[in-house]
Amino acid sequence: MAEFICRLGTPAGEVVTRTIEAVGAPEARSRLESEGFRVFTITPPKTIGVAALTRRGGKGAQSRFKANDFLLFNQQLAALLRAGIPILQAISMLRKRAQSAGLGMVLTDVEEKIRGGMALSAAFAAQGPIFPRIYTASILAGERSGALDEVLDRYVGYMRRSVGLRRKIRGALAYPTLLLLASIGMVGFLTVYVVPRMSSLFEGIGRNRLPWLTVLVTGISTWLTLNLWWLAPLLIVGFVAFIFWSRTPSGRLTIDRTLLKLPLIGKLLQQVAVAQATRSLATLLAGGITLVESWEIAAESITNRELRRRSSAILPMIREGRSFTESLESAGWFPELAIDMIGVGERSGSLREMLDEVSAFYDSESEVKLEQLTTTIEPAILIVMGGVVVTILLSIYLPIISAISGASSGR
Repeated sequence: MAEFICRLGTPAGEVVTRTIEAVGAPEARSRLESEGFRVFTITPPKTIGVAALTRRGGKGAQSRFKANDFLLFNQQLAALLRAGIPILQAISMLRKRAQSAGLGMVLTDVEEKIRGGMALSAAFAAQGPIFPRIYTASILAGERSGALDEVLDRYVGYMRRSVGLRRKIRGALAYPTLLLLASIGMVGFLTVYVVPRMSSLFEGIGRNRLPWLTVLVTGISTWLTLNLWWLAPLLIVGFVAFIFWSRTPSGRLTIDRTLLKLPLIGKLLQQVAVAQATRSLATLLAGGITLVESWEIAAESITNRELRRRSSAILPMIREGRSFTESLESAGWFPELAIDMIGVGERSGSLREMLDEVSAFYDSESEVKLEQLTTTIEPAILIVMGGVVVTILLSIYLPIISAISGASSGR
């Protein structure tokens, strides 16, 4: 007996998804038709795996939309399904009310595919990389279990925590970034505009009589002013080249590897990755997906390429029958506390609940580490840039003070 996922039309005119066990597709079709259903599609067992479905690409709309719009859509979809509204009708209602034009285009394509007999999970997966694999896998799990609204509620909670963490990171780094840009702008203005104009006042004093600090700063300023016409384009080209290089697999891997070696930042990225991976895994396991398929999908939530590379040996070990805890230890980057907590959950049969605890714990740890990072960066920027500004100002005022002192002594 094999398990088939069937897309059916009920006598009442609703389109539903049902899982049925049968020897073959003809037997499943005949049984369903004898019960009064209209059979649209019967998905054979070889194509209904979670990993196979969510890996499928498509020619769907390549639109993009904000995370908040996607979160609102899933909240509304879960509420409509909980109220007993059929999937096709719910998608149609949400398409008409979509605030994002990109999301509306995607839902239009999804609605057309559902009308053609495709399951909701397959319709979303056919859109290509627009939707994360964890989302389409969760929907497939909800279709299998018949509790799609509950699965969507769990995914909404997962998405809220992920979006909230990203907001906190962006908010915490916004002020240090603005402070750094303002400081660089001030130093550039003093170096390129103010110092060259002030240096003309020192021509009558003589270079040998100027303080060494003034000679150094005016020399750097003069060189930058004379060579700015080719230096600025060179910096722009270098910056653009770096952006393109950072988007290549090798460039991204090198950058991620370097970030992990930085103090505070490396620890923060590691804690964020632990929270992301365990939260994704707990969400998938709660939907009834196997551990192998869940980890294959959850590993993609690890945004740091170096940590994802180190985790490549986990999946083969799980398939070989090793324990999940032992497989995580082989990665070499999971904290010992997280491995111990996961090991307790695995031995006690409460792995999903323990993964939720681990993700919540490292979410809190990430917030603490993020606060430490911002409280360290801000004073460091102020001290370094303040020292540069003071150095430039001293180079300007020291000859003036020397000249005034010399004139007073002469009188």
